[in-house]
Amino acid sequence: MKTEALRAALASVRGQLTGELYTVGDPVGDTVLMAYSTDASVYQERPLAVALPRTKADIQTLLRFSREHRIPLIPRTAGTSLAGQVVGSGLVMDVSRYMNKLIEVNVAEKWVRVEPGLERDVLNQLLAPHKLFFGPETSTSNRAMIGGMIGNNSCGLHSMVWGTTRDNLLEVEVILSNGDTAVFGDVSAGALREKLQQETLEGSLYRGVHEMLSDTGNQQAIRDGYPVASLKRRNTGYALDMLLDTQPYGGTEPFNLSRLVAGSEGTLAFITEAKLKLLDMPPAVNGLVCVHCTTLRESLLVNRIAVQHPVTASELVDDVIMSFTKTNLEQQKNRFFIEGEPGALLMVEFMCDTETELQEKTNAFIAEAKAAGLGYAYPVLRGDDVNRAWNLRKAGLGLLRNIKGDAQPVNLIEDCAVDPMQLPEYVEDLETVLKEMGLKASYYAHAGAGELHVEPIINLKSPEGQLQFRSLLAKTAAIVKKYKGALSGEHGDGRLRGEFIPFMLGSACYEMCKRIKEQWDPENLFNPGKIVNTPPMDTSFRFKEPAKGGKIKTHFDFTDEGGILTLAEKCSGSGDCRKTQFAGGTMCPSYMATRFEKDTTRARANVLRQFLAQDNTAKAFDHEEIHHAMDLCLSCKGCKAECPSSVDVSKLKAEYLQQYYDLHGVPLKARMIGEFPALNKLASIAPWLYNFVLTNKATSGLLKRMMNMAPEREMPAMHAFTLKAWYRKFKKGLGKKEYISKVYFFCDEFTNFNDVEIGIKCIELLTALGYEVIIPGHVESGRTHLSKGLVKRAKTIAQKNISALSAIAGDPYPLIGVEPSAILTFRDEYKDLVTEDLKPVAKRLAEKAVLFEEFIAAEIDKGNIPRERFRADRRKVVIHGHCHQKALSSTDFARKILSWPANYEASVINSGCCGMAGSFGFDKDKYETSMKIGELVLFPAVRREPGDVIIAAAGTSCRHQIKDGTGREAMHPAEVLYAALV
Repeated sequence: MKTEALRAALASVRGQLTGELYTVGDPVGDTVLMAYSTDASVYQERPLAVALPRTKADIQTLLRFSREHRIPLIPRTAGTSLAGQVVGSGLVMDVSRYMNKLIEVNVAEKWVRVEPGLERDVLNQLLAPHKLFFGPETSTSNRAMIGGMIGNNSCGLHSMVWGTTRDNLLEVEVILSNGDTAVFGDVSAGALREKLQQETLEGSLYRGVHEMLSDTGNQQAIRDGYPVASLKRRNTGYALDMLLDTQPYGGTEPFNLSRLVAGSEGTLAFITEAKLKLLDMPPAVNGLVCVHCTTLRESLLVNRIAVQHPVTASELVDDVIMSFTKTNLEQQKNRFFIEGEPGALLMVEFMCDTETELQEKTNAFIAEAKAAGLGYAYPVLRGDDVNRAWNLRKAGLGLLRNIKGDAQPVNLIEDCAVDPMQLPEYVEDLETVLKEMGLKASYYAHAGAGELHVEPIINLKSPEGQLQFRSLLAKTAAIVKKYKGALSGEHGDGRLRGEFIPFMLGSACYEMCKRIKEQWDPENLFNPGKIVNTPPMDTSFRFKEPAKGGKIKTHFDFTDEGGILTLAEKCSGSGDCRKTQFAGGTMCPSYMATRFEKDTTRARANVLRQFLAQDNTAKAFDHEEIHHAMDLCLSCKGCKAECPSSVDVSKLKAEYLQQYYDLHGVPLKARMIGEFPALNKLASIAPWLYNFVLTNKATSGLLKRMMNMAPEREMPAMHAFTLKAWYRKFKKGLGKKEYISKVYFFCDEFTNFNDVEIGIKCIELLTALGYEVIIPGHVESGRTHLSKGLVKRAKTIAQKNISALSAIAGDPYPLIGVEPSAILTFRDEYKDLVTEDLKPVAKRLAEKAVLFEEFIAAEIDKGNIPRERFRADRRKVVIHGHCHQKALSSTDFARKILSWPANYEASVINSGCCGMAGSFGFDKDKYETSMKIGELVLFPAVRREPGDVIIAAAGTSCRHQIKDGTGREAMHPAEVLYAALV
């Protein structure tokens, strides 16, 4: 079909949908197509269009369009598939944004009915009041969705006891290739006879499967070709072996075609609903034995012992992954249990009804491991420490993307499964092959289930690496077949392993798989090229050899990341940025509000990467698609800490904006916001006049229209005097005084001009506690410039501040700040902005720059701030943490210091970004998104608190947002402690 006719057809079908359809030809549509051109695999292929259906009727409309125009339909939820299941050139149908509801819960019969776009962890939070849960638990469970879990037959780290998704799927409602709706569930012998008589597509599907499985020759081929039945994780080809185990063919399980749909990767039908089996909540008493081993082989020998004990999970983490936890801001906190430098960890979990039972079981396992001479340390973790350790394990895939250079871990043989007792021999064979090929690999994950995620390190940008890619899979397939294992345990065949199904299962079984596809999808419209009839596995790679001529000249120093392109390429596609507000954390606030792939950290990195990979000049940034991808980025820095690959999109966005300004000039609005400190300095001459202009309806309205600011927002008012002016008088009035120590106070632009009272109370508090407070000479922080991408101005400011403060860089006293976004520029951006000669000084200042909360907490630990200095009346404080505070520090310090006065009870709201993010929330076009973000967690949490509860927030933007969203006045922690002084 010609391009213009197809565009017209797409425009026509768009008008028939209640959902959305994005196509080529406009910058937003082009951005969306780029965002959806990848998943978590090594593949990339731009789709023709992307649909976000709201209803089943939308799906049927799109299917009719697909049949009429012969355009493939590619189902998608979170897009975390590792074998390229959701990459293709057709029409992507993403049900994650709208079709994500829990439809029905039956507590008595222990089942739930859901739409395919519902996240697994969100489902379980909704089920928690009923004391029931859905078992399969992937490492991506906070963003993995039920439709995708069915498509890949996902398992997770507890599959030893909770089984696979297929094991927990009771019924599935689907739309068939002709547009009919069918429900596949358990079918009795009588009902099956009736199904076989139906003159419908559904009837023909039952007949086709029944005829195939009734043939004794086919039965023997399936038993001979498919992986050994004792292996729970087997997902190669269509699940004919599972259906052969049902009652019509001599098995014990009821016949149920949902078993075939599970693991079919969207190639047979489109899932619209699923009925899932629920389990009772697991025992409340659990413990995690973390066996420290000197070698990988030793850990696999421990695993042989573990699987013979009543364990609920046995998971491996190798030294490669552990090495990257040392530098990842989030995972550093989860290393607390690691002793020494183990070659591998085996994390073995027990769930029990009583503490006594747990102790008996862990002791018995540890005693047997010790008796065998295996392991050197055996810490047993309890409570929340178990979750922290599991989070470290789950971060494996993303952490591996921190390897420097073009040779990167690839998803290739990461899904092979063999009998757990054969793992040592399997790995030994695999190590031999890797050594012969000159390759290294990382090993982690599901040792107890016989499936290790093996990530070989290959340079897919080079012809040699591409040859290694194919060769290694072929050689590994031979090893897996030797042990009658599965080439795919849970990640599926996709377009990666489909070529090897004939070898793994035999030609007879492969022909049966092809016949299944032909019967269910005769026009080959449902996700073609996956499982059967796949394109060559070494084509359509995501990473290509970079453009010739060197690297792009950037304003930030990207040396530590290997260059700006390498930083963008670090995105593994694992989709950690797609978690919802229910999962906690900050990344990614705009996605949490919009639930749209375009607004994820992943999409921003991928869109930028696709342009940088083909152009190494400044022109690479001159694309509207990048603007639309970056548009809703709040520069919260959540990704810097929470992305396991440490893809710092805040830095990428600022660099992009400056590069774009270099080509097109700086817009007036960006310049005015960036120069907010300079304008405030000018306004401080007559603050009353400035405040009148901001509060007068006519003048403020005109100013907001000029700046495209939301009319609902109040502009920050000027204080009657600056903090620096007050400080000069304050110092003169102190006279001679004895101090226990000294601190330098960074007087940022917000505290100096707007939040002066906070600065005053902080200085008076520190003075009262015995600290001499000195404001050294410096200029503003540059935060406003960075927020608008004015990196060159920020660079000048960084140079001035590092130079001005170089005299104090070597002394022992800290540099304290009350505004997180300002003081933390020393820890973050300044080191990548200053010239080489100032980098050593910048690094020393980064080490001494601390938040007010960090300083007070440290002094409490030293015994320098007695509790008796504060009141003893009972008060409750709830804290909202600033995004930069959470990314580069911790809210634990705030909780600690606000719990220090006797009878003060402080807790942290499990909120992400407040939604203001400096100027973001003031923008008229961003106001709705800003308030949506606030409504996710923060606003409801604040509204629930009685009026006498203190709301604390360190960030000036956060306090502004809390007031606009709830009407409550939030206090800075310094104000709270000042008010508590006796």
